[in-house]
Amino acid sequence: MALSRFPRIPWQFWLPLVMQVALILAAPARSMYTYNMGESVLLQTAPVDPYDLLRGYYVILSYQISRPDTLDDLPGWEDIEAAQNQRSLPVYVVLDPPSGKAISEVEGKGQPWLPVRISRDRPTLDPDQVALKGLYHWGSLTYGLERYYIPEDQRVEINERINQLQRSQPESYLVEVKIDGAGEAVLVSLWIGEKNYRF
Repeated sequence: MALSRFPRIPWQFWLPLVMQVALILAAPARSMYTYNMGESVLLQTAPVDPYDLLRGYYVILSYQISRPDTLDDLPGWEDIEAAQNQRSLPVYVVLDPPSGKAISEVEGKGQPWLPVRISRDRPTLDPDQVALKGLYHWGSLTYGLERYYIPEDQRVEINERINQLQRSQPESYLVEVKIDGAGEAVLVSLWIGEKNYRF
């Protein structure tokens, strides 16, 4: 009987390797799915701190729908406040399109979507609505959309526009995101005034 030239590699080696590769690919696969299948939504933002020496150039985005004073009049907010002693709480913010129009139906920048209610559980939606999943943590909401890295070839231009508009028109920043049916979102583009920068 002829012996194989190559030793057999046991399944104990292959199984962990396959699992590690699957985990590495899972994160970008989810983002790609959301980018391709999600609903386009505009969110009102106000950028903060455009430079960090350790991370390179980026813009920290603070959303209006991250602030309790924007959400405290919405249905469902009482449930969130009642559970605020928890360290972190998954929540869904239900958004309505402005004037009932999606981004694809609006020429130019369009208007930001409006929060209409908030829920601890995944909500039932009207046909035009989307639900953005976030994390309530010690009085603030985050959505995983708070950091935008500036492309190398646009750093100077974006920084100049941010510095110029931050003083005179802080409301002129909008972010386009795509939100999938599970409430997960990815960044698509950043509006600074009338100029759009794609992610």
